[in-house]
Amino acid sequence: MNKCHLLLASLSLFVVFGLSAQQSDPTYSFDNLPVVKETLFKKDTISIEKFGAINDGITLNTKSINEAIVASHKKGGGVVLIPKGVWLTGPIELKSNVNLHLAKNALLQFSKDFDQYPLVKSNWEGLPQMRNQSPIWANGETNIGITGYGIIDGAGEAWRMVKREKLTENQWKKLVASGGRVDDAKRIWYPSEKSYKGSLTKDAGVISSNKTTADYEAVKDFLRPNLLVFNRCKQILLEGVTFQNSPAWNLHPLMSEDIVVRNVYVKNPWYAQNGDGLDIESCKNVLVEGSTFDVGDDGICIKSGRDAAGRERGMPTENVIIRNSTVYHAHGGFVIGSEMSGGAKNIFVSDCTFIGTDIGLRFKTTRGRGGVVENIHAKNIYMKDIAGEAILFDMYYAAVDPIPLTGEKRAQVKVKLLPVTAETPVFRNFHISNVVCDGAEKAVFVRGLPEMSISDLYFDKLTIKATEGIDIQEGRNIHFNHINLVVGEANPLVSVMNGKDIQFKGLNYEEAKVLFHVGGANSKNITAQGIDIKQGTTAVTYQEGTSPKSLRIK
Repeated sequence: MNKCHLLLASLSLFVVFGLSAQQSDPTYSFDNLPVVKETLFKKDTISIEKFGAINDGITLNTKSINEAIVASHKKGGGVVLIPKGVWLTGPIELKSNVNLHLAKNALLQFSKDFDQYPLVKSNWEGLPQMRNQSPIWANGETNIGITGYGIIDGAGEAWRMVKREKLTENQWKKLVASGGRVDDAKRIWYPSEKSYKGSLTKDAGVISSNKTTADYEAVKDFLRPNLLVFNRCKQILLEGVTFQNSPAWNLHPLMSEDIVVRNVYVKNPWYAQNGDGLDIESCKNVLVEGSTFDVGDDGICIKSGRDAAGRERGMPTENVIIRNSTVYHAHGGFVIGSEMSGGAKNIFVSDCTFIGTDIGLRFKTTRGRGGVVENIHAKNIYMKDIAGEAILFDMYYAAVDPIPLTGEKRAQVKVKLLPVTAETPVFRNFHISNVVCDGAEKAVFVRGLPEMSISDLYFDKLTIKATEGIDIQEGRNIHFNHINLVVGEANPLVSVMNGKDIQFKGLNYEEAKVLFHVGGANSKNITAQGIDIKQGTTAVTYQEGTSPKSLRIK
């Protein structure tokens, strides 16, 4: 075959599969963001009242609401209206081309009666599991929306366990007096015996041929649903509505495409166990903007499946834009992981504010996950009163709250070198610029694995007031430009353990007893320039066994 025939064959492949060279491997940036296809609904409107729904907070309207949605769907779609008032309901299934619209002062209240939620095959923290049916759900639908001005309440207090350390003494006594069951250590309250039994059952919801329906029913109350799950759907719009009080996660688009989350308010008690705000899992083409999160776990989170199941699924979360949003209480403001085994790439976060979160930018994983997280961009991030790290990369995530509770003791991480396998996670190519943080425990924390350094991190224009400065462990090819740290008498300001190819250009600070501390036999090629070594400050200290040639100050 001659060159001409080869060229024509290649072009025909592009035509057959609808590809172009640019589409097959686009280079995204803040100047060339991914495109998200938006929804379009007919204006035809049906009120749930026409199907017998009653606004009294007592009558169960599950049948009326679902009938209205089906009727709209069969007519080619349109708007299903939830008028003002209190509407009690069980699970609602959204259908293609239907926009569920909540009027101002409409409260869609989900029932606390667990019998309304059948057990179904679902997904929990990246693994296939049996769960109670989610209050709002859709499978394989296209062009769906929830919009308006009302409130959707998931009755989460009926489902969630609560840790004693997270309540005042009076709150705890009132909760215990309400019923339910306290564990033997008197540390955790469960809403029922089934819920407590589930906590003692290994892999309670895991789907297995060795289990019967009776096995799942015995722990049914423990298998909390996420408030909203849209699975394998296309063209989703969530706009204007308040989503609150979820049994577990709040909003969970799963393996879906073209998602817009705009001007929503996502709310949970700060102590809500697994009370995440938005978990975008194995999704493609996502826009989140103008939204507010105040929740009990991670605020805005990127996921893609867990361990072998996530790697087998092989669906990264990709092409995501998050902008002009605010996170109040949360374990992390913007988060990737820890269930990221399918990978994540092409994520763009800008113009967001985190106030009172445990961690600001939080990137977490652990051995066993595998997966590659890359091409992550964040700029114009503003933070205040961060309890832990302003920016954190950690490959030793241990499934615990980022800030220890009072009296809680945690073992130190045991560092050991293991072989690189498919279970080894990868973090690389992060670009973070223009970050201002007024108050954190630590400015920047990077902790990779001995066998897999976190690599290719680019920090530019960070101004952070914190108790501690920068801590790097097992990091490679990391660049800090124009960094301003207000840390007080830091000792040291920057700590590097087994760091390679690390560069500091322009590091401003108020005072420090020790500027740099370098440890580890593998530390090398660390350079610093544009730094004023002040009187009374020791420039560098070295751990025993570390080469003094590993760091050069120009």
